[in-house]
Amino acid sequence: MKRATTLLALACAALLGAAPAFAQQDISKVNGSIVAQAGRAYGDVETVNGSITIEAGAQVKDAETVNGSIHVGDDVVADSLATVNGQIRVGSRVRVRGDIETVNGGIFVDRGSSVGGDIETVNGSIGLVDVDLDGGITTVGGDITVGIGSHVRGGVTVTRPSSNWFPVQIKRRPRIVIGPDAVVEGPLRFDREVDLYVHETARTGAVTGATPVPYSGARAPRD
Repeated sequence: MKRATTLLALACAALLGAAPAFAQQDISKVNGSIVAQAGRAYGDVETVNGSITIEAGAQVKDAETVNGSIHVGDDVVADSLATVNGQIRVGSRVRVRGDIETVNGGIFVDRGSSVGGDIETVNGSIGLVDVDLDGGITTVGGDITVGIGSHVRGGVTVTRPSSNWFPVQIKRRPRIVIGPDAVVEGPLRFDREVDLYVHETARTGAVTGATPVPYSGARAPRD
């Protein structure tokens, strides 16, 4: 995870009383949640122990927390969204210029939104509905749904767990669904067993490590 080390460094610095300095428009906390108010513009929004809420129409740079979720309203613009322990839920018509990342928690991005970077989790599901993603999707133990009308220009990757990284709780095979009219331009690479379902109207790149199960209708078959 690209930002996990930065987030943990922020936590350590804060505990040592050496929290980094931020510009006046930035918001930084050690303990406590943050609300970026609707329609206002902010710099970086960061906390160690607390959630982040970005209300409708707000603009932020990097939104980061260590222990907490990130909730993003409709029509928000952000540079990146990252947490270590918490989910990230993104509303409609949101523009994220960079990455969306979490370690322990799911990520959901709603209709009409665009993401300029990658979407990554370790333990957590990823769901997109009518989303334009310039990068790729990566997880270790989470389910992935590239939902109706979504366009992923990078690939989809499920990697093996590593003992050198955060603990990964794997109780079953990840469920990977490429939904109606979805497009994944890049390769789909699976380094461990998964259940892969691809809608008959979807288009994907080359698949390695799994056998796609085609389906029709609005929902994929249950495992």
